[in-house]
Amino acid sequence: MARVCSPYFDPEYENLSTRINPPRVCVDNSSCSDCTLVKVDSVNKPGILLEVVQVLTDLDLIITKAYISSDGGWFMDVFHVTDQQGKQITDRKTIDHIEKALGPKGDTTEVVKTWPGKRVGVHSVGDHTAIELIGRDRPGLLSEISAVLADLHFNVVAAEVWTHNRRIACVLYVNDTTSQPVDHPTRLSTIEERLKNILRGCEDDDNVGHTSFSMGFTHVDRRLHQMLFADRDYEGSGGHGGGGGGGLSNEVDFPACFQPKITIERWEEKGYSVVSVRCKDRAKLMFDIVCTLTDMEYVVFHATISSDGPYASQEYYIRHMDGCTLDTEGEKERVVKCIDAAIRRRVSEGLRLELCAKDRVGLLSEVTRILRENGLSVIRAGVSTIGEQAMNVFYVRDSSGNSVDIQKIEALRKEIGHTMMFNVKKVPTSSKAPETPDTSGWAKTSFFFGNLLERFLA
Repeated sequence: MARVCSPYFDPEYENLSTRINPPRVCVDNSSCSDCTLVKVDSVNKPGILLEVVQVLTDLDLIITKAYISSDGGWFMDVFHVTDQQGKQITDRKTIDHIEKALGPKGDTTEVVKTWPGKRVGVHSVGDHTAIELIGRDRPGLLSEISAVLADLHFNVVAAEVWTHNRRIACVLYVNDTTSQPVDHPTRLSTIEERLKNILRGCEDDDNVGHTSFSMGFTHVDRRLHQMLFADRDYEGSGGHGGGGGGGLSNEVDFPACFQPKITIERWEEKGYSVVSVRCKDRAKLMFDIVCTLTDMEYVVFHATISSDGPYASQEYYIRHMDGCTLDTEGEKERVVKCIDAAIRRRVSEGLRLELCAKDRVGLLSEVTRILRENGLSVIRAGVSTIGEQAMNVFYVRDSSGNSVDIQKIEALRKEIGHTMMFNVKKVPTSSKAPETPDTSGWAKTSFFFGNLLERFLA
């Protein structure tokens, strides 16, 4: 019998177009005086828009305008970006990072690993174990989770916590007291069982919460969106959310003028569904919407993004991956609900507490316990570690979901102010300028992590 051989395919064949036509990236500070233009021309491929937006937002850049065109085989984008102070991007290190990450040899994971100290969304967990948790939120839950990890002698070196529609989603990076990842099956099993019991609470239902472990790479914000989307948080009636450690409604009560307005129309001539979004502008808004459309398996062919004062207007021309448009009312309603949820998950109103201290096992447990004992509910949190310094950000309200009383903040300052650096920022609820509590001793300066760390280490 003749032997039949399979034809040989060069494994690099799929990358041929990219090698023939490598991506071109231009960072332009001469065309506009008030912003930097980032222009990207590349062979089109699935998910490329999200990759580009992810690189820019991970650098904490503000996208004020964008023009997207990727119909056919070519992808052409122009982004108008500024730094957090609304100025052009002039830092050579940042420009080099953009050109390298989006250029021909771009690999955001590798670039991040060579940029220590920058708190970006992609984390290498080679020395850490990533724990993902999702479940029903209730008062004190975040404090209970961190207490279990401290009791098992695990140190939380980074974490991100979101709450929405009475659900809580967490991604935590932990290691043991020797700064090694936790990979022993028995220890992992113990963690999983104890965390499941906490997520379950008093309810005898295994579907109340889920725990999973990872030893690979993950993009935290993207993963949190995926977790809450899979958990169908967008189906909550009235959109009322939980409070990570508070159990209160974290759904932002937007003023009528800032309520997200999402419409979907059909462009018959070109065969697109046109998704229009108008809402209060904020950082990472475009990333959140593009991330959700990508996870719902919709392809963005064209888009226009603009900011008009406190408002953002975004328009996306999309089709499903199978080439179909949104033809039924049910499909349209689901997309509207999912985008609305993506907008609201990251929004946090009220007080933002920033704490910086020397990293140690049990620090997060101690801080969340003190917040709970002072009647404060955490609705969103971020934890990062740079060198030996742990930096925590908590968005808080009181246990009833109202504004935090100044006396509580003063009591908190007296309790922890002598052991860690403590800053407070009032997050505005409207287009008014941010309010800073008028209390002596409170820093009146920028509250970004970089400045906080520089002052702490000075």
